Amino acid sequence: MNVPSSPTRHLARLVFVAFLLTFIASRALVILIMMHRLPDLFLHLGGTHVHHLNYGIFLLSTIAAVLLFAEMNEARRAICAIVYGIGMALTFDEFGMWLHLGGSYWQRASFDAVIVLLSIFGLIAFMPRWQHLRVHHFATTAVLLVAVISFYVLLFKSLDHADDKIMPRLLQIEESGPR
Repeated sequence: MNVPSSPTRHLARLVFVAFLLTFIASRALVILIMMHRLPDLFLHLGGTHVHHLNYGIFLLSTIAAVLLFAEMNEARRAICAIVYGIGMALTFDEFGMWLHLGGSYWQRASFDAVIVLLSIFGLIAFMPRWQHLRVHHFATTAVLLVAVISFYVLLFKSLDHADDKIMPRLLQIEESGPR
């Protein structure tokens, strides 16, 4: 049975796509700037590098105020969903830095947080509605859950090995990049 998408599901999909694309774009931009393939686009105020997590916080704060105080129609809610996804990606792309109050941009905690959020947003956006679930859906969900957990275990184990090989080069790029 093909059920039309609900407005909430549509908004969740907008958040998911905006989050994913912003995360990929921010990682790509940072590495290109650090490798001097792009000019220094970082904002510096009084000698302080303003990290993009701050832009995310400002976007999230603005969206919260808009949702609280503005009249909403479907188009405005869609814009808010996109801006929310962008703000979440900018903020959680540097999760490791604000969790540990410093350190390298390439901290594993940031990547892990983004994977967890993408999983949550993906579930909200693409999971069948509760009222349409049947017994066979639960069996399929259990199998998928085992597969996803296995995938994450393997992914995180392989990332540990990748950290050993890639992290020194990323830290070297970060050190040679603009301040």
